[in-house]
Amino acid sequence: MVVIMVPVSWSVGQALTMTGGGSIAERLAEWARDHYLGPVITLAEWVVYTPPKVGGKPSFSLAGPGVKVAAPHAHHSAKPNPVYAPPAPLTSMAGRALPGEGQWRVLGSVNGVPAIYGTYLRPSRVYSSYVAGIVSMNPSLLSFQLRPGAEDPGPGNWKTPDYIPAGTRRGLLATFNGGFKIAVCGGGFYLNGVTRGTLTPGVASVVYYRDGQIAIGNWDQTVSMNSNVVGVRQNLHLIVRNGHVPASVNYNVEASWGATLGGSYYVWRSGLGITKDGRVIYVYGPALDVRELADLLQHAGAVTAMQLDINPDWMSYMYYLHPQRANPRPVNLLPDQYQPPYRYYAPASRDFTAVYAK
Repeated sequence: MVVIMVPVSWSVGQALTMTGGGSIAERLAEWARDHYLGPVITLAEWVVYTPPKVGGKPSFSLAGPGVKVAAPHAHHSAKPNPVYAPPAPLTSMAGRALPGEGQWRVLGSVNGVPAIYGTYLRPSRVYSSYVAGIVSMNPSLLSFQLRPGAEDPGPGNWKTPDYIPAGTRRGLLATFNGGFKIAVCGGGFYLNGVTRGTLTPGVASVVYYRDGQIAIGNWDQTVSMNSNVVGVRQNLHLIVRNGHVPASVNYNVEASWGATLGGSYYVWRSGLGITKDGRVIYVYGPALDVRELADLLQHAGAVTAMQLDINPDWMSYMYYLHPQRANPRPVNLLPDQYQPPYRYYAPASRDFTAVYAK
């Protein structure tokens, strides 16, 4: 017993004390999944899992906190460009809209020009108390940076930190979570010349370029490696393709789209997409199945989109207010997300994206 327990205790202790944040339960679950105890964790999650509540109203106002409401039909350039105009308001997918639902608010600006818009939307008539957060980002004004995680992809010569250190926060406007653990994402992770896993043809990929732009597509089909690529984050398969939601999102949900809590379809999920005119769309929220996540991304205008991470411990979208230019104050887009707003001001266990003003 001693021979067995000493290395196990040391391994668990390492998991509980390593940098990267997370609750004790979260760290223990990650350790167990990494040591072939996934079925045990899934059983435990199934025992404590509570299915989403039918009906009801949200627990918070959909009008949002005190940030600027987007002015309709405004253009901010001499030559009209649809990327600079506020997105069109979104109709509720749960029936009659609640006050503020689907109305865009300005979450971040660059030199006085709105660059990030956010809104709340209920994705289901059945589970009408649950709210998704939706963000529309203007890539003409923003720079997207892939950051590694302390645990996943883990240590490496990434040439960039696994958090947002003091002194590098000027111009920081947003951060959001990455995808599954590299071992189960169906592909790989690449950053500044270093790779973890394998960049796999046909897998949905976010590609980060030297000029701060990103693209989404199937690897080696619509996106591929070249000298301008600095980062690639792969995760499963596209859930919006050429403006359509493929039928594959309805099948083999747990096997194809991730080990959810107790195998349930309705869990916290997140996704990333790009619209026809180039906006970057991020969506996340509770009680979502894969189809609803895809429908939300399509509803917000995405013509190409992929799922990111799932389950409540990993979801986060923060926008940053700048009362002091060098040390902006992070705010959670969804007030009921599990992760605290200062999540990425300390080493993060998993990779994420940082969004800066250009």
